[in-house]
Amino acid sequence: MTRNALLFLGFILSFCMLRGQSDYELNVAVDTTKMRIGEQINYTLQLKADSTVQVIFPEQALFAPFEILEESPIDTLRAQSHYLFTKKYALIQFDSGAYWLPPQKVSINGFAKISDSLLIQVANVPVDTLKQKLFDIKPIAQVDQNFEALTRSLIFGLLAVLILVGLIYGFFFAKKRREALRKKLPPFERAIEELKALESVTPSEQEEYKNYYSRLTDVVRRYLEEEAKISALESTTDELLLKLEALKQTGKLELERETIKNLKTVLQTADLVKFARSTPEFGSTSKDRALVEEVVIETKEALPEPTPEEIREREEYQQLLAKKRRKKQLQWSFASFGILLVLSLGTAILVYGFYPVRDTLLGYPTIKLKNQEWVTSQYGTPPVKISTPEVLKRIKTEMGGALRFSSGDYDSPFYIDLVFTQKAPQKQAEEKPSKEEQQVRDKEKIQELINDIIKDFQSRGAVNILIKEEEFTTLSGIPSLKIYGTLDYPKKGQNERVRCNYMTHLFDFDKGGINLTLLYEKEDRYATEIEKRVMDSFELIKEL
Repeated sequence: MTRNALLFLGFILSFCMLRGQSDYELNVAVDTTKMRIGEQINYTLQLKADSTVQVIFPEQALFAPFEILEESPIDTLRAQSHYLFTKKYALIQFDSGAYWLPPQKVSINGFAKISDSLLIQVANVPVDTLKQKLFDIKPIAQVDQNFEALTRSLIFGLLAVLILVGLIYGFFFAKKRREALRKKLPPFERAIEELKALESVTPSEQEEYKNYYSRLTDVVRRYLEEEAKISALESTTDELLLKLEALKQTGKLELERETIKNLKTVLQTADLVKFARSTPEFGSTSKDRALVEEVVIETKEALPEPTPEEIREREEYQQLLAKKRRKKQLQWSFASFGILLVLSLGTAILVYGFYPVRDTLLGYPTIKLKNQEWVTSQYGTPPVKISTPEVLKRIKTEMGGALRFSSGDYDSPFYIDLVFTQKAPQKQAEEKPSKEEQQVRDKEKIQELINDIIKDFQSRGAVNILIKEEEFTTLSGIPSLKIYGTLDYPKKGQNERVRCNYMTHLFDFDKGGINLTLLYEKEDRYATEIEKRVMDSFELIKEL
C-alpha cells in the first residue's frame, strides 16, 4: 500500500513539473533574415515565465559561423501575470551564403529549454564597374624621415653620459681642489698645518707606524727642499744630514747642533720603522712630531732674508701662477657653461620636443605668432569677437564697399582677412520664393562666392587652385560654409611657388554676411594650431 502511494505521489509531482514547464515560452527573433556581407543583424532571445523561476541564459552563446559584435545584459519586463526575460545579441557575417543560426539553450529551474533555429541569407554587395569609376593604384608616397625618435634617444644617452661624467669629475675635482688649496699655502704654513693634522693620529700597529713616520718625514723633507733649496726628498738620511752640515759651515743656514741632532734621531727612527719593521716605544710618536715641528720653526728663523732680486723673481712667479689660475678658471667656466647649455637643451627637448625647441631658437615665424600674447577684440557689424596673434587692421575700401579687417598679406607666415558684407533690402512686393527656388538661389550664390574667391586668388598670382566645401560649426555654435583647399603662391624671396592651405568661412546672417579667410604654408608645423585657436575664439556678439 505504501509503495503504491509513493508511486502515485511521484506521478503527481512529475505531472506538476511538466505542467509548469509547459507554461514557459521561449521565443527567438531577428530584425531581418536577409542581409548583406558586413551588415549587422540583431538577435533577440525572449523567455516568458513567472517571477519565481530561476532563469540562466547561456554564458558563452555560440552563433557560428556568425560573430558576436555586442551582447546586452538581461532585461526583465513585468507584464500583468508574468515576466519577460530578454537578452539581445548583435551579430555579423563576412561570407555570403545561407546559414542556420543555431538554437540556444536556456536553463529554467534546472531544466533546459531549447530555442528554434533560424535560416539567414547573406548576399554579396553588388559592384557595377560600369557606373562606378575605377582608379589606378596610387604610387608609393615618399614620407620624410622622422628624426625625432632618434634625436630623443641620442639626447637621453648624451644626458646620461654627461651626468655620469659630471659625477666622476665632481668627485675627483673636489679632491684635486683640496690638494691645490693646500699647495697654495706658503711652505712654512703648510708644514705646520700638516704637523697639526698628525697630532690627532695615534698608531697602534706596525703598518700604521710606517704610514705615520712616512708622512712625518715627508713634511720636513719637503719643507727643507722648498725653503732651504736642499734636494731632501731624493736624499737618504745620511746625505741629508751632510748637506745640512755643509750649509751650516758655509753660513747659509745657521742651525743649532741640537736641532740637527734631533732631526737625525727622528729620521733614524723613521728608517727603522719603515725598513726594519720595528715598533717604537709608546708615546714616541708625539715626541718625534714635536721635534720635527721645532726643526721646521728653527729652519724658518735661520733662513736669510731674501734679496730684492729674489723677491722680484718670487713676485713674478706668483703673477705667472695667478695668470695660469685665471686661464684655467676661464676654461672651466666655458666648459661648465657648455655642459649647462647642453643639459638645458636636452631637458627642453625632452619636455617640449625637438622641433619646438629648435624652431624657437631659430625664430620660426609661426611659432612666434603661436607663443606670443594674442589680441582679443570686436570687429564689424554684426559685431564679432575673435582672438588673433596680431590685431586686425582696417583696410580702406571704395565708398560703399565691404568693411574689411586684415592681418598681414599673402607673403606673411599667417594671413587673416575678415570681411563684413551687407544685404540689399528686399522689396515688400516681391513674393517669397518656393523651397526649390530658394535652394537654386543659394547654390548660385555659393558658386558666385567661390568664383569671387578664385578671381581674388588669381589676381594675386596664385595658380593650381583646388577647392572643396563643407558645412562647419564653430565652437560657439555658429554654422558656416567652409570653402577650403590648396594653391601655389609666388611668395617674395622664394625661387619657386609655395604650396599653401587656405580656408574661407562664410557666415550668413539676416543683416549681412561675414567672410573669414585664413592662408598659410601647407608644410607649416604650427599653422593648424593657430587656425584652430582663431576659429574656436570666433563668437557673435548679441545686440542688447
